[in-house]
Amino acid sequence: MIANVLTIAGSDPSGGAGIQADLKTFSALGSYGCAVLTALTAQNTRGVVGVEVVAPSFVRQQIDAVFDDLRIDAVKIGMLANAGIVGEVAACLQHWRPKWIVLDPVMVAKSGHHLLDTAAVQSLRDRLLPLATLATPNLPEAATLLDEPVPADWRGMVRLADLWRTRFGTALLLKGGHLTGGESPDLLATGLDRHRFDATRIETRSTHGTGCTLSAAIAALLPQSPDLPAAVAAAKRYLTGAIAASDRLVVGHGHGPVHHFHQLWQTKE
Repeated sequence: MIANVLTIAGSDPSGGAGIQADLKTFSALGSYGCAVLTALTAQNTRGVVGVEVVAPSFVRQQIDAVFDDLRIDAVKIGMLANAGIVGEVAACLQHWRPKWIVLDPVMVAKSGHHLLDTAAVQSLRDRLLPLATLATPNLPEAATLLDEPVPADWRGMVRLADLWRTRFGTALLLKGGHLTGGESPDLLATGLDRHRFDATRIETRSTHGTGCTLSAAIAALLPQSPDLPAAVAAAKRYLTGAIAASDRLVVGHGHGPVHHFHQLWQTKE
């Protein structure tokens, strides 16, 4: 059965991140994509220049409309903007209880534009994280949620994951892209189990939407996979291929998008 996967996130009109990246990822990985918009952004590959936030009540109306009619097998959550939206999303998920929830706590865009206000951080901790199957923060996001320094190495990542287990209990995929050096390891912590995913850092400017794409890939693959580590491993392979193939695209003058359909589009080299 083809999985129906819902993304709850903001829109990126340049197509590389947010709702657009999620829907491309769902389709590339054989899932049917649905979308609930939390915010409209004015952005491109060079950065975010404006945000219009959707009313929390209308976010809830969108979610209820989808769940009332469609079988939803997994949910990916991205940009939520403010505490009102966080609260409505949490209430809806408590009511509808989807099997898989992947939470990407989007806080700051690569351009430095804040995508989650300060008041919403505590709501994210208290209301949404307990509902998540998996959270996929980068190092600064995880450090902010735990009120801890940003780790500088693998040992620091393990320490942060241990604190996460004690504080939140939910499974964690801690992304190591902010570490320096040639490697970019990710740490999956599920209870007392730890899994390390190594990847060679690819030298490219096309990194727009990588976090959105990875969390969307996990959400699309969870209904198709035997367990969480298998879904994460497959999602990592997909993203690595999408980054490696990004130079086939010529999109924008800043940080370009990854190639979501690198496995499907036939191109002449």
